[in-house]
Amino acid sequence: MSTPIRVLVCDDQALIRTGLSTIIDAQPDLAVAGECGDGRTAVELARRLRPDVVVMDVRMPILDGIEATRLLAGAGVEHPVKVLVVTTFNLDEYVYEALRAGASGFLLKDAPPDRLLHGIRTVAMGTALLDPQVTRQLVGRYAARIRPVENGARDTPLTPRELEVLRLIADGLSNSEIAATLVISHETVKTFVSRILTKLGLRDRVQAVVYAYRHGLVT
Repeated sequence: MSTPIRVLVCDDQALIRTGLSTIIDAQPDLAVAGECGDGRTAVELARRLRPDVVVMDVRMPILDGIEATRLLAGAGVEHPVKVLVVTTFNLDEYVYEALRAGASGFLLKDAPPDRLLHGIRTVAMGTALLDPQVTRQLVGRYAARIRPVENGARDTPLTPRELEVLRLIADGLSNSEIAATLVISHETVKTFVSRILTKLGLRDRVQAVVYAYRHGLVT
């Protein structure tokens, strides 16, 4: 049996912290490595316990989740930790700042448990994850700030079908929603997404969204 994914749960509300830990510990492939209620302790525990994923709240005392994420996963950190930000605040600035700080994913606390578990597993595998609803709002707020590349749409190496998938990613659709829209299988969508990221030399879906806007593929 493979080693469980070790998760550090950080939330200043004890009830929510306990609930998250209970959901996580109930999974055979996941294990709670520790819990805490403020950002400073989160940083200390993460550095000491070396969890695979930190589930991080945004608004916490002493040190907020954004700054804690920056200290654990930001540019220049020698041993970065994967951080999944989970918050009740569906505000674009939190999403934007969390991603800039180095977070690997962002979910809302009202997401169903299976989405949280999927998020932890996804981030642990090294893949970025954004709640589709959050992606739409993020794009809506920041797309206008992205400087377009001249002749970008003509220079893309993607096939027409790959372009179609990329545009749907930029619209904030999940893989399941893309599959339903194009009437193709979920596995086929995953293949397209992987191919798109590889061809364009992109790290994750967030970079794919930025690419789509910079190259004039969506407006």
